[in-house]
Amino acid sequence: MKKFLLKGILKDKGRSLLPVIVVSLGALLTVFLYSWVKGVMGDSIEMSSNFDTGDVKVVTRAYARQADQYPNDLAILGVDTLLEALKAGFPDMDWAPRIRFGALADFPDSLGETRGQGPVAGWAVDLLGEGSREPERFNLPAAIVRGRMPESRGEVLLAENLASRFDAGPGDSFTLFGTTMEGGFTFVNYTIAGTVRFGATGLDRGAVLMDLQDARAAFAMEDAAGEILGFLPVFHYDDRMAQEVVSRFQAGAGSGDGISGQDQEYAPVMITLGRQAGMAEMLVYAEAISGMLIFLFVLAMSIVLWNAGLLGGLRRYTEFGIRIALGEDKGHIYRSLLWEALVIGSIGSILGTFVGVVFVYIFHHVGFNFSSMMQQASMLIPGIMRPAITPAIYYIGFIPGVLSMLLGNALAGRGIYKRQTSRLFNELEV
Repeated sequence: MKKFLLKGILKDKGRSLLPVIVVSLGALLTVFLYSWVKGVMGDSIEMSSNFDTGDVKVVTRAYARQADQYPNDLAILGVDTLLEALKAGFPDMDWAPRIRFGALADFPDSLGETRGQGPVAGWAVDLLGEGSREPERFNLPAAIVRGRMPESRGEVLLAENLASRFDAGPGDSFTLFGTTMEGGFTFVNYTIAGTVRFGATGLDRGAVLMDLQDARAAFAMEDAAGEILGFLPVFHYDDRMAQEVVSRFQAGAGSGDGISGQDQEYAPVMITLGRQAGMAEMLVYAEAISGMLIFLFVLAMSIVLWNAGLLGGLRRYTEFGIRIALGEDKGHIYRSLLWEALVIGSIGSILGTFVGVVFVYIFHHVGFNFSSMMQQASMLIPGIMRPAITPAIYYIGFIPGVLSMLLGNALAGRGIYKRQTSRLFNELEV
């Protein structure tokens, strides 16, 4: 019977073509929009990870309690040794030492006198190291507005908004006033290699990026770093995987394998992205919003496809009557209707999922550029958004595609059992 039904579906285009098209479109939209919502939420968290939190972060216990103030006097010492231990214990992860700092930028006039001053929030990252992925994480090549990337010590990147406010640009110099790790006063001259715009107001207001070695020299932090960020080998943050890394780190801290001293005030501790200030709420919010949007869309598509199945079954009311009049069992007709719905739903879902996955891969590679709409954003939101490639895109289209067709045809098929054989011939004559 199944083979006979399949032949009927494939040959009778009037009965199967429209439902297959509707199911395919529904599955396609479900796959793409599910991937889109996951991608936008995931990219926002990923940007926060790249700029601020990492997937995991290693700091001293004292630093962790005042992390919002970036207290470099509580920084990690012996960073090179700790990095070797982390790379040996977690070779599949990428580890990046950083120094965060606040300082005052002094911009001179043509005579060397102060023309203007402004506060800056600084990142010291590995900009000049061979094979460093830090420029990629900050998306620096695309974020540069004027000038170029730093190519030597003493060159920095400045936020375009800050540079424009003080009429500074590539090639100009300025003085950075700050404090050393020991609390002393320091001032160092830097050259602006280029200006950058990230598309987030909080960053573009007064950001300065310099090489890690420049910051170590300026703030007397040789072989020290405020924090070491760890990045998992996955595109989007995975809290379960991050928790496993922390558990292994804590176990290693007590085993004397080079990651030790957990009972000391300045010993390194590891924190996941989800445990850092503000990020736990963001993760819950992102999961709730994405889950709600996905549920509402799948529900809407299910209703549409349910109606398609229901209408398709009602149009065949006369056919069912003829089959009953010819002696076919009502239960057999009902089961054949459900099998048809299953086959049509499966064919449409396979086609729609295939096309949807192709679109997801294409637009994941290309991305959607919304940077012009993000100029006034106060959150860390990427200017280029991409749909996410997750295992769910390969099966989520079948939820509205197959189940809704089955439900619609099941409800339509209830009319089969209401047909009265004694009235069939009168109906057929009419």
